[in-house]
Amino acid sequence: MNKPLLAALAALAIAGTGVAPAVAATDAPTGTKAPTLKAVNFAGTVSLSNCSGSVVRFPKSLDTDPALVLSNGHCLETGFPEPGEVIVGQASSRSFGLLNSSGTRVGTLRASKVAYSTMTDTDVTIYQLTTTYAAIRNTYGISALTVQDTHPVAGTAITVASGYWKRLYNCNIDGFVYRLKEGAWTWKDSVRYTSSCNTIGGTSGSPVIDQATGKVVAVNNTGNEDGQRCTDNNPCEVDQNGTVTVRQGINYAQETYQIPACFTTGNRLDLSASGCTLPKP
Repeated sequence: MNKPLLAALAALAIAGTGVAPAVAATDAPTGTKAPTLKAVNFAGTVSLSNCSGSVVRFPKSLDTDPALVLSNGHCLETGFPEPGEVIVGQASSRSFGLLNSSGTRVGTLRASKVAYSTMTDTDVTIYQLTTTYAAIRNTYGISALTVQDTHPVAGTAITVASGYWKRLYNCNIDGFVYRLKEGAWTWKDSVRYTSSCNTIGGTSGSPVIDQATGKVVAVNNTGNEDGQRCTDNNPCEVDQNGTVTVRQGINYAQETYQIPACFTTGNRLDLSASGCTLPKP
């Protein structure tokens, strides 16, 4: 995992804390037009005590719905969920620092509960807040990020926006991993970044934002630090034939397109809803 925070401090001392510039559009296939890329900023991202996150909504969410914060399962304040464990409706009063476009903290948001959390098949925690999207926008002038409900595409220009470090990482989706295994946990169909997204501890839970649409396509969660094979902080890729590949220095995220189908009217979690494939308790 892009763990909180010990190794990260040393890494920042070496790398500096500057914001990376936006990347240029990649070459489009012959006869097609490259998408127009936008400068991604920090608006709607949040800082947690040990991780990053973002205020998110789904395509069918209403302004009057209780707002949600997206982060990682391994960022849960009560500790890592066990393999096979799914947490639903757990009480929480966790606070989040809301950032504006320049990365300045403009307010504090608070959870009412953990709507959903797991580290099985994916690595995600979704908090329900005590306030609505409309109230956040009216108070702070900040809108939630929308979670894309279709599978991301290889080659897409992306930004990993860390609210904890107030740092932007720009790269492309290099491809997808059939199974990503790290210690006791296994994740399905993970996003692999190109090498420019050299994320560190504290970036866990950062939204991965499509630079063309501004939508969230994944949530940042891990990277292979030391070149070890399938150990904690050293995930390995496993293909459909069981072949294991280790990519030292490469980082990964978990897709989020499957989440919207599991939330219905009023941003209510419904794991039995049609099309919902998230692991169930």
